[in-house]
Parts: sequence; C-alpha cells; structure tokens
Amino acid sequence: MENSTLDREEKISDEAGTVDVPPDLVTGQPLSELIRRGALFSVACPSREILNHLTSRWGVLILLALLEGTHRFSELRRKVGGVSEKMLAQTLQQLEGDCMIDRVSLPVVPPHVEYSLTPLGREAAGRVKTLADWLEVNTPNIMAAKAERLRGTS
Repeated sequence: MENSTLDREEKISDEAGTVDVPPDLVTGQPLSELIRRGALFSVACPSREILNHLTSRWGVLILLALLEGTHRFSELRRKVGGVSEKMLAQTLQQLEGDCMIDRVSLPVVPPHVEYSLTPLGREAAGRVKTLADWLEVNTPNIMAAKAERLRGTS
C-alpha cells in the first residue's frame, strides 16, 4: 500500500503564482516513472512548459547548436536556418529561464552577447541529440513509410 503522503500535493510558489505539484515531481523521480504514473500529463505539472521549450522546433535546434560550444546571437541565427530574430530571441529567453542556457553580455562596443549551455542544458541537449541522431539515420525509412502510406490510401 502506498504511503498517503504520495497522494497529497505540495504547493510551489514563484513570481508567476502558486502551483500544486504532486510530491513525486519534487523528489526527482525518473521521467519514465512520472509518465507511467501520469504526472507529466497533469495540467499542474511544471515540467510540461519546460518540455515544450526543450522540444519546440527552435529549442531543439538551438540546444544542438550550443552543444558545439558558445555562440553569439548572430552565429546562432546563421546556424539555425529559417529562424527569425524574434523567435530566436524568444526561444533563447525561454531556455535561459529554464536554466538550460547562460547568457553573458560582455562590456564592449558594439554589444557582444554569448550563449552557452548550463550543466542542465548540456544534459538535456545530449538527450535531444540522441533523438536527432535517430531521426537523421531513420529519415529515409520514415520518408519511405510515408510514401507507402500515401500509395495505400490513393
């Protein structure tokens, strides 16, 4: 029988307000266990917003770019093809807010800002890289399966 404290929620507050968080989120349970228990699917789960930032179209590409080392804003914009200045700035702010990246503004003229991964960001980026590597290897198989599916429905 489970301990009754596992059924109670804990309140966590920050500048955005107070959120009821199941205790297993606070105790650092593995993601696979949280998914199995359904905590990640909870509306109140704070990891949902972070997951959204990490796995967004631009979040993934920025994390992968920063795995290669520190980059300036303009370098990231060139490296991550197709991202607008607005979306790059927004995604960098989100990832910085989630403690995935560090932003360092150097006191020079013109302004010089550098972005790099934090230890948490390196860990997250490594996991995203595994998915990206799998995708790169399997893209031909995925494209073939999509074509086969389209042929089967026509």
